[in-house]
Amino acid sequence: MKALVLHGPNIPFSLEDVPDPVAGPGEAVAKIITCGAGLTIQHVRAGRMIVDYPRIIGHEITAEIVEVGSETNGLKVGDPVTAYFYMTCGYCRWCRANRETLCENFDGYVGREIDGAYAEYMKLPAKTFLKLPEGLDYKNHPAEVGVITDAIATPYKVLRRARVTAQDTVAVFGGGGGLGIHMVMMAKWAHANVIAVDVRPEKFGACRTAGADHCVDASANDAHEQMMEITSGKGVDVAIDFVSSRSSLEMAADALGVGGRLVTLGGSGAKFEANAQAMLGKELELLGSRYATKQEVQESLALVARGDVWPLVTEVVPMAEAEALHERVEQGLVTGRAALQISEA
Repeated sequence: MKALVLHGPNIPFSLEDVPDPVAGPGEAVAKIITCGAGLTIQHVRAGRMIVDYPRIIGHEITAEIVEVGSETNGLKVGDPVTAYFYMTCGYCRWCRANRETLCENFDGYVGREIDGAYAEYMKLPAKTFLKLPEGLDYKNHPAEVGVITDAIATPYKVLRRARVTAQDTVAVFGGGGGLGIHMVMMAKWAHANVIAVDVRPEKFGACRTAGADHCVDASANDAHEQMMEITSGKGVDVAIDFVSSRSSLEMAADALGVGGRLVTLGGSGAKFEANAQAMLGKELELLGSRYATKQEVQESLALVARGDVWPLVTEVVPMAEAEALHERVEQGLVTGRAALQISEA
């Protein structure tokens, strides 16, 4: 099969012929139609996350099962599927409590610890594949369907984690990014008042189309004052930070009003200072959120199948153009999400 192979950190992809995967007990092989090309895997491509090389990355898939091993729990050839990013045990106390992202026996990430979907075929534990619900037109919209597992599911979890209601004002830091713009979309789906905060004003048009009621240039000297003006001096109820630099986290924390919740989702993962007196006086909450549970991914798939929201994919390119696409992802030039077209549906 054809595959894009990484042979080291920050080294260009190598398009190669590699052996086709073969399903063993408890495993299945899928033919990949599309695979999302987001910042999560760009961190591996750029060498910010080191893996065992050579490695094939990619996990946001639309695919069809072509081979199953024994003990695959009903998965069969021809099933349209996507994949769960985390390889979890399913039986520890966190998995049984429907919080798989905290799995005590976590076995790694698809496309990091094991080969992923920048290839014509991918082998995974059968339980890691998730069947697509009826109503998702994956044949005509494979790229959009594939990115639901992250672009929609991650914000969907944040809505629950931060207990977002229709009475809340939600500020999304990095609101023009691939996940941020979908957080804007999902916060508006939850009927919140939404502020998109970003350093790239050229993305504000797309943010407004996604549902932002207000946009704030984070690089402006009066960014804090703008958020205070929007909220009539009360501050925001929820600040969601997809950048997570020291400056963005401190700006987000300073923007919180009484009872405010700050959620961080990775990014640079920097240390920052929070005002303990403000935390006490306002009863603020500082929260972390990692990916989504399998149930939340499945609920997100169903949500899109119902037509409640639709992922924003603006660039789909063939495997041969992966390097150029990842350069655009690295520079923050992609609006919404991008994907590779691996094969035809």
